[in-house]
Amino acid sequence: MKILPFRPEAVIFDMDGVITDTMGFHFKAWKKALSAYGIKAGYCDIYLREGQKGLDTALEMMQEQNIDSSLDKAQEILQLKEDIFKKISHPKLMEGASGLLVDLKKEGYKMALVTGTARREVGHILPTDLLKLFDYTLTGDEVKAGKPDPEPYTRALEALELSSQEAVVIENAPFGITSAKRAGIYCIAVCTYLEEEHLQEADLILKSLKEVDETLLKAHC
Repeated sequence: MKILPFRPEAVIFDMDGVITDTMGFHFKAWKKALSAYGIKAGYCDIYLREGQKGLDTALEMMQEQNIDSSLDKAQEILQLKEDIFKKISHPKLMEGASGLLVDLKKEGYKMALVTGTARREVGHILPTDLLKLFDYTLTGDEVKAGKPDPEPYTRALEALELSSQEAVVIENAPFGITSAKRAGIYCIAVCTYLEEEHLQEADLILKSLKEVDETLLKAHC
């Protein structure tokens, strides 16, 4: 079992791919929405951008393929993507997610949710009983600069009234890891969708949420 170098007071979670098994639906929705505007999207185009604000994803994809990258068109693409996602998604939790959140709450950890997904989607995806376990939630449409900028995690620290040395972040994608590290927070990456080679910036890489649970419960003893 891995051992943390300190005893954190709070755990800050990404959502998609950490708590909810939704990235497959996000990928299909992005692929279809972008295709409607003549933009091709492969697996890595979307999965390596996980956690990024949707509007930024649309703009970057347009720019990379020399498509008119106006803000209005990017917003149209994002709206189409969100509409498709709602129609095709069947939200479910990652294995071990519910137990992990309940365990950490019982241990007295403060918890926050920091996701690039919009607030209106979070309510559709995450069960109310689990959402209530978080002391603070921040969504992609509520920040000026999304991941990989440090703003999302810096704001979570401020809301929890903690320093960067008193928390850990649970992530599963490069942009989220970079965001956490730029905010000065210890980051645990979980290999849910991407291999370790894409997660090397994290302080600790674990294979499952069960390992995360064991590591954090041990740290709080």
